[in-house]
Amino acid sequence: MTKVLITTIPFGDKNKIPLELLDNAGVEYCINPLNKKLTEDDLISLISDFDIIIAGTEKISDKVMAKGSKVKFISRVGIGLDGVDLLAAKRRGIIVSYTPDAPAPAVADLTMGLMYSLLRKVHEANIQLHRGNWHRHFGKRLADCTIGLIGVGRVGMMVLKNLQALGCKKILYYDNKVRLNEENNQQVVFSNKDEIYKMSDIISLHVPLDIETKNMITFKEIMLMKKNAFLINTARGGIINERDLYISLQERLIAGAAIDVFEDEPYNGELTKHDNCILTSHMGSMTADCRASMEIEATEEVIRFLKGAELKGKVPEDEYELQRKGFIA
Repeated sequence: MTKVLITTIPFGDKNKIPLELLDNAGVEYCINPLNKKLTEDDLISLISDFDIIIAGTEKISDKVMAKGSKVKFISRVGIGLDGVDLLAAKRRGIIVSYTPDAPAPAVADLTMGLMYSLLRKVHEANIQLHRGNWHRHFGKRLADCTIGLIGVGRVGMMVLKNLQALGCKKILYYDNKVRLNEENNQQVVFSNKDEIYKMSDIISLHVPLDIETKNMITFKEIMLMKKNAFLINTARGGIINERDLYISLQERLIAGAAIDVFEDEPYNGELTKHDNCILTSHMGSMTADCRASMEIEATEEVIRFLKGAELKGKVPEDEYELQRKGFIA
């Protein structure tokens, strides 16, 4: 009997279809018995008896795969591939698939919500009122802002379209792969990153974690930003240097930040000391509909793999090429 290790949690909580698919396929499955994000050592201790992994964001390294000699397929719940050593998987004959489209609407929604909360200081007012301090904050309307987007892939493009619909004054964007049709559109402007840092009221990051984006935002970049600017990261931990951000917020070099993703998760670092920093628990994709879609799509890939059918979410060759060139952290 095929055995499937489900490392990502929660799984099947909001929608039982993924579990029903596995039951109907006659496979034996185990949902993360440690009920936490698994470390490399955790995975090594668990993986030896399994043929397939339905994976989250944990690190699946060559060392892990060496202990999982039976594994032939990894189905990633979500989009990020920085945790999977694709080249090691290929060498070992392990096929990898992912669900890049499913989480995008939820992550875009969270990004928009964080923009509003930062601009109107909802989070600070909430903290202060809980402490018995009544203070009415002046804020700024989103439509009155210049927004800088670094990355306009699936999530970034959804955020951009939301901002356009809301009538934002100016949207600056940078993407090293995408150039939008800006003809007769003065609202959306391609810019370099330094210009985005200097000009934007809000800078929002929507890029993968790779060798080019690792520590992309440090003191150097923050010093270019306006004193009243806000920084948002709903993409990947490690893109912003967390120590530099902590000191920058302490020194009020920028007005605030909102961070959903961290280098080490669960996060319990020094950014928790700053009331002007919204911290959320890597929950960008955590809406009932998007989470269910991710889990269902990842499980359907498992069923297709078991049947020998064509995979819909197989990781494209260019992602392997990026790792081969050293572009994945």
